[in-house]
Formats: sequence, C-alpha cells, structure tokens
Amino acid sequence: MPCKSKLKEGDPAPDFELPAHDGSMVRLSDFKGKIVVLYFYPRAMTSGCTREAQRFNELLEEFEKHGAVVLGVSNDPIDKIKRFADKLGLKFKLLSDAENKVIEEYGVLRRRGDKVSANRVTFIISPDGRIVKILKNIRPAEKHADLALEEVKKLRST
Repeated sequence: MPCKSKLKEGDPAPDFELPAHDGSMVRLSDFKGKIVVLYFYPRAMTSGCTREAQRFNELLEEFEKHGAVVLGVSNDPIDKIKRFADKLGLKFKLLSDAENKVIEEYGVLRRRGDKVSANRVTFIISPDGRIVKILKNIRPAEKHADLALEEVKKLRST
C-alpha cells in the first residue's frame, strides 16, 4: 500500500517520545540543531529491514560527519527491537512505536490483512525541525540509506 502521509516537505516535524532499544527514551526535540534521518520500517528480523539497518549502520560515520542523527522506528515490541539491534550491532537508535501513535501521526501506517506496520518511509528533518525531504516507496535493495545520505549532503551544502 503506498504511503499516504499528510505531512509535506516544509512542514514542521511532529515531536514525539518513544522508547529506544538501549533502554533510553528519545524525543525528536532532543536533536534540535542537528539533521535527523527518521526512517520507518515494517518489521525487525526480516531480510529487507535487516539489509536496510545494516546499510544505515555502515554509513553512520558519514551521516554523523554531516551533522546527522539516524533513528529507526517500527511498531515492533521493544524486546524484539533490542534483539534486532543487538544481533546487528547497530550503533544508532531503534525506537518502538508499539501503539502506532507516531506511525499514524507521520501518516506511514500500512495495513495488510490483519497485520499493521509502518511503510518504509524516511523523513529528513532540518536542524530547525522542518521536514526537508520525504523518501517513500523505496525498497531496501535500492540503497535506501544511500539515498538518505545524499539528501543529508544536499542539505548540508545549502
């Protein structure tokens, strides 16, 4: 099902607070002054989401070099996200939105039969908290993380 986000480029990114795999609570507003790469993914422990998370992890130093923070969000329970992050040795935070509040607020909820998850969508958020780019309908094999990094570099060069 295609993404039907009501948010548009230029809109303020809605603030939120979610638990992270490392036991911390994360607020989007904690990263004011930094670029945030907020990526939503359907399910931990699946092949596509594994490839995607690994690639974000591989590129993390590049993101950080350009002043960006990477946050991944799914509606998986926190214990599953923790196992996923630990298994992959992720150096960025994965967040659990088990109640789908943030997923709905960002307009990336998808339903397939009786299963509910997030669409694979990435929001590039500027240091002042505005959405500058929305990457949607991307497959992990299409180098999702690489596309996000290119957008971060463009934002840094402006």
